[in-house]
Amino acid sequence: MYKLIDGKAHSAAIRGEIAQRVNTYKQTYGSEVGLAVVLVGNDSASQVYVRNKIKGCEEVGIKSFAYYLPEESTQEQVEELVEGLVENDAIHGILVQLPLPKHLNAEKILKLIPERKDVDGFCEENIGNLCMNRKCLVACTPNGVMKMLEREGIDLKGKNAVVIGRSNIVGKPMAMLLLNADATVTVCHSKTRNLKEICSTADVLVAAIGRAKFVTADMVKDGAVVIDVGMNRDENGKLCGDVDFENVKDKCSYITPVPGGVGPMTITMLLYNTITAAERSRTVG
Repeated sequence: MYKLIDGKAHSAAIRGEIAQRVNTYKQTYGSEVGLAVVLVGNDSASQVYVRNKIKGCEEVGIKSFAYYLPEESTQEQVEELVEGLVENDAIHGILVQLPLPKHLNAEKILKLIPERKDVDGFCEENIGNLCMNRKCLVACTPNGVMKMLEREGIDLKGKNAVVIGRSNIVGKPMAMLLLNADATVTVCHSKTRNLKEICSTADVLVAAIGRAKFVTADMVKDGAVVIDVGMNRDENGKLCGDVDFENVKDKCSYITPVPGGVGPMTITMLLYNTITAAERSRTVG
């Protein structure tokens, strides 16, 4: 019998811990913890994400600074805003909501965010520190996966872990985190041969490719832990993950649902990174 990993419950518990840390910070230093979110343009999905991030900040006591720029904003205007946020000591984390309008150079804009305020965990310094197993701000979704595994008491030492997907946002940092936890890690992608056979050796299988119900029962080892990072729509328009949940679940020891699994953890780990960045700002330099 499988156990469902409840991302909502884990997220709520971690947010309670974050709220305590934020309160302690305020009492200790007499100042707020600040997160700045920059949204350029009118992308509806991005607007929803930003609203959820602001709501999350309110929930744990973090002060949010939201900046809405019009679609036609120039590269110089966005860069000038971000540079100002970098210099603002009241802001401990900066998040530029992606995707940006196509005429903007997102890489150049993101490079302006220093390691200490990079609460997305995307900058080269944070990725490099993660690879070297040093203290850093870690990409939110994979870090959320690790927190869930940890809270479920799942020991990763010596386990075979397979990650399907090699994105800079999820796949690569996920593989590094698993490796740092002493798992033996294989990363699969669109050019991987014998994908089914490789996946079926996994004690821990993480699906992060953005293809609805891609992982089928014959790809899953009996007793595996299956983590579904996907967020897709099926043929009926219903929300689903990268894993064919109904057919896979009975082969698993643990499995995350979609929705209600990894999803709730992502914004929670953004809040976690923000209070962590604030605390470090008081101990570094």
